[in-house]
Amino acid sequence: MISVAEAQNIILEHSTKGGTESIAFEICLNRMLAEGIYTDRDAPPFDRVAMDGIAIDSRQLLKQRSFFIEAIQAAGQEQKTLKNPENCIEVMTGAVLPYHTDCVIPYEKVTIQNGIAKLDSMAHKPFQNTHRKGIDAKKGDLLLPSGTWIQPGVKGILATTGNTQVKVVKLPKVMICSTGDELVPIESEPLPHQIRRSNVYMLQAALKELNVEAKTTHLPDDKAKLTSAIKQLLDEFDVLLFSGAVSKGKYDYLPVVFQELGLQIHIHGVKQKPGKPFLFGTKGTKCVFGFPGNPTSTLVCFHAYFKLWLNQYLGITLTPNYAYLTKDIVFKKPLTNHLLVKTSHDNGKTMANPIANSGSGDLVHLALANAFLSLPSEQDEFKKGELYPITYFHQNSF
Repeated sequence: MISVAEAQNIILEHSTKGGTESIAFEICLNRMLAEGIYTDRDAPPFDRVAMDGIAIDSRQLLKQRSFFIEAIQAAGQEQKTLKNPENCIEVMTGAVLPYHTDCVIPYEKVTIQNGIAKLDSMAHKPFQNTHRKGIDAKKGDLLLPSGTWIQPGVKGILATTGNTQVKVVKLPKVMICSTGDELVPIESEPLPHQIRRSNVYMLQAALKELNVEAKTTHLPDDKAKLTSAIKQLLDEFDVLLFSGAVSKGKYDYLPVVFQELGLQIHIHGVKQKPGKPFLFGTKGTKCVFGFPGNPTSTLVCFHAYFKLWLNQYLGITLTPNYAYLTKDIVFKKPLTNHLLVKTSHDNGKTMANPIANSGSGDLVHLALANAFLSLPSEQDEFKKGELYPITYFHQNSF
């Protein structure tokens, strides 16, 4: 067996940057840009009115307090011109600032009666309440570098720059495979010796949080059928995720099947708990991840290894996170202990509260955790208040 750090380094060695594809603007949310986005015009493209009110020539503030309303400038209208500097033009938010005006005074500071706008105060400045042309960006400026994650604000920029098609990093095609004849569909009534499938849906949900839509299938504990099915899946998908059948049981056929299909097994066994039998292999650009069948082992290995692979594939560099242990822990085995925790916050510190559970098969208590601490194998006693690396199960857990 190898250490967690060695396993993660091997994963990174076999994760290459993903390709690119052009997709419609409507479906680009939560994807990663694969090209820079530049302004096609100044932003804003004209001197823009920022408040409803009147627009005047500010030089007149030294001479007068009342202004005849000459016209109305609405948003979406072509720019109008103030014909008489002693007059004003009513303006609406978003409109072009009228020619020969340079000051917008909001309605709240004006009294209008019989077509005359009277100022409540003379304390106004040139270009107040205006959004000057090009102040945000000049035509040709880089707005969004390649590698930007497309969130709602980013999508707004893509819209305003006219990007009906968006070049993004291509997502891998992923199939999640459950194994084991004891597993039945979730709509079934299990017999006393059976359980409903859950790991594949847990993994599918975890992938969806990472914006990857994955398919699921179930494979029987039959070596010939496994071989035939996996051969076809490798032709169709970039990544296969397996839950179960990677340990040393008589029906754990996957390691042998992978070798017979020409996969190179880079990892099979890691000094960790849970997830000791974790397996990783490749065939060309195709990857297989074999997670042990217990739910905690499956989810921990997914986040410790597959997510690492996916981030490098997408070109994402993550900053490590740490949390403070809230109680003493004793673990006298030469393994990295991935300890289930529920985080809280105390004076700006992230606190990791251990979740009591009955082992890696305890799905009930796994659902209560939002992360795991990785306690190093070199120690066997871990004290309250000590800081350790933490991996979150959910994007919004920070």
